[in-house]
Amino acid sequence: MDYINMAAKALQATQDPVATEQERALRDANDFDAWEAVMPALTSRFDSSLADRLSSYLGRRNPFYREVDPKKHSVWIFDNTAYRPSDNPKAWQAEFVAAYFVKGSGRDLSAVAADIAEKIGLGSGDAAEALIAERLRPFVDQILPAHSVDIDIGDKQMKRLGPSGRDGISSDVVRLNSLFPSGSIITTSTPALAPETPAPVTIFAEPEGWAVISDVDDTIKKTLTSSPLGILKTTFAEEPEPIAGMPELYRYLKNFLQNPPFFYLSASPYNLYPFLRRFRQDYYPPGTLILREASWMNLAGFLSSLTRGTEAYKVDRLQKINGWFPQRKMICIGDSTQTDPESYAEAYRRFPGWIKGIYIRKVEGVSEIAVDGEKKNSDERFEKAFRDVPRGVWHVFEDPQELYAKVEGLVKTVNGK
Repeated sequence: MDYINMAAKALQATQDPVATEQERALRDANDFDAWEAVMPALTSRFDSSLADRLSSYLGRRNPFYREVDPKKHSVWIFDNTAYRPSDNPKAWQAEFVAAYFVKGSGRDLSAVAADIAEKIGLGSGDAAEALIAERLRPFVDQILPAHSVDIDIGDKQMKRLGPSGRDGISSDVVRLNSLFPSGSIITTSTPALAPETPAPVTIFAEPEGWAVISDVDDTIKKTLTSSPLGILKTTFAEEPEPIAGMPELYRYLKNFLQNPPFFYLSASPYNLYPFLRRFRQDYYPPGTLILREASWMNLAGFLSSLTRGTEAYKVDRLQKINGWFPQRKMICIGDSTQTDPESYAEAYRRFPGWIKGIYIRKVEGVSEIAVDGEKKNSDERFEKAFRDVPRGVWHVFEDPQELYAKVEGLVKTVNGK
């Protein structure tokens, strides 16, 4: 086995999530293992130099990193939300997440696109194959470890992000100009920014007020996460479709809660950032899109990321948001296909008084899938998930219209008016 495959497999071994019993039940009911066994390989993703691969194991302390070359490399920088750090309440800081790639390096692209087209029932040369290739490119382009990028965060002050780690991602907490007013939105620029991603923005939010944490797949966007075929079709071969009534609800929340920060928390992998960022921009209020870091040698990892270890992942991300905004009053919105009820309930218990409302969309088509002996959409499943969570805090809905009165009543109760 060559060094590329050895390094890739070592990385994958550290990232493969373990399915919980309820995730295993969903996966068994829909043959996820069988689908994953035939997903195409992505070997070109790990063709970086031996020096970069080895030094990337040093993480942020890597002294051998190099700067990106805009002619050869491209970088995504995710939108984020600036907050007041606890050690200096007059300052601002934000986490900047960046993903690094080698331009046009996905030599497997056409073969992988044809493979996916065949698996979802499209004929050779189908017009949708070009769309599939476009969506797949971030999965096949070579990741770029051990590199950094300089950015301008809206005030002509240059900051350095990175170096990127083994998965081609960097995460940096950056102190920002304290003169930026609350509620402002600034744009980050860099010559290496990939053309397929919009210019990243930072939203400045004070410590107090309301905030919204939202799942993405099958909560605000149709993904069909209970079905491998459904996931592949809605992700690679179709235009993204919002859940009926949810864009209107989120616009209402933005206005009624007086422009709260939004956090879009998804178990989808970071490779889908441009796709999901455009979808969010088209239908929903601005906010921080939090995606799962993952690097795999085949597309089985994509299906796995949505169906393995989602509760542990989401609770961990909720803990991070709590660290940024411990005083905000949180409204959490999710659905019944994955582990949103269990994740939000665990966060409610772990951070007393932080989450004020939990709203779960009951998704049709998953009611017969067993979860720890109970059906996905059964009252017993929700009662078990929300044990020790007051009944007035959580609500399971089918029509988003139900939530208008719920939110108004929640705000009135919490604010004591």
